[in-house]
Amino acid sequence: MLVLGLETSCDETAVGIVSNGGGQRILANIVASQLEEHRPYGGVVPEIAARAHLDYIDDLLRQALDVAGIQLKDLSGIAATCGPGLIGGVMVGAMMGKAIAAVRNLPFMAVNHLEAHALTARLSNDVAFPYLLLLVSGGHCQLLLVRGVGDYRRLGTTIDDAVGECFDKSAKLLGLGYPGGPMLEHAARQGDAKAFPLPRPMLGREGCDFSFSGLKTAVRQLVAAHPDLAPAFTADAAASLQAAIADILYDRTRNALQILSDENQKVTALVVAGGVAANLAIRTKLTELTASHHLSFIAPPMELCTDNGVMVAWAGLERLKLGLTDGLDFASRPRWPLDETIIPSPSRGGLGRGA
Repeated sequence: MLVLGLETSCDETAVGIVSNGGGQRILANIVASQLEEHRPYGGVVPEIAARAHLDYIDDLLRQALDVAGIQLKDLSGIAATCGPGLIGGVMVGAMMGKAIAAVRNLPFMAVNHLEAHALTARLSNDVAFPYLLLLVSGGHCQLLLVRGVGDYRRLGTTIDDAVGECFDKSAKLLGLGYPGGPMLEHAARQGDAKAFPLPRPMLGREGCDFSFSGLKTAVRQLVAAHPDLAPAFTADAAASLQAAIADILYDRTRNALQILSDENQKVTALVVAGGVAANLAIRTKLTELTASHHLSFIAPPMELCTDNGVMVAWAGLERLKLGLTDGLDFASRPRWPLDETIIPSPSRGGLGRGA
């Protein structure tokens, strides 16, 4: 079984091809970054992103087929991210996927971007259900019990900003440039994580929800007090912020594990996915947590943490095996929660790409 995956939900145009046969399962993983297009603006501009997807996607599809050594006629199905995300970009990949599926008379799988992240560990590490997922990226911060394909229970989410946004906006305040997350992590390696006592919102409270807006405000106030942005200050501030975020993620995830334990809900592992999962300091902190609970800590390889077509193709393959296909009239969705039983908080108004 061979499945092609298309990912265009934000600022990476990506095409992946996977197989469920023996041996190599990732046949192609082609990603075109839009960093240079968005760098002058210090963040992703939706209109620019959508136009870049249109410019890149045809060539990326050809490259992926060439790398995999296959043709469209060899595919078993087509998967495309149909939400959540920047709707202009989402529609580019969705329409391309539907067109291929229609012309080749292939099954089409409308993939939830969050589910693609959630299931990646099953490709890279063969993790068994159920497992606890910490999904951390520029647009999302959630704790989910993954019980099976299409079966998710949300334990906690951010009540304001996503953790990746906190990294990116803080990096911008510190003059570290774009993309902020990786640059802040690099700067933090030279700093003292105890230099500045930044707040840890929600730390010690019941439940599993997150909050990062206050932490961003604290960084802004810190920068206002040190406007020269000396290299030593920037490194210390980056390290202090990174440590604060790691502590918050540790605390909230520990609460989730305790809730599941109180319910006698066994999990096979803690899986961390999404772009922020590439941060080594956060991985180290969460590894300490899983060790204390005698659980496996699983994070996909770095190249599968950030947005990619392989994760979409794999989610599509998992759904295809279960007969979970979609019609070509499936409507793309800018917001698409994994746990659709959750009613968005009135205070958030449904904000966020996964709210």
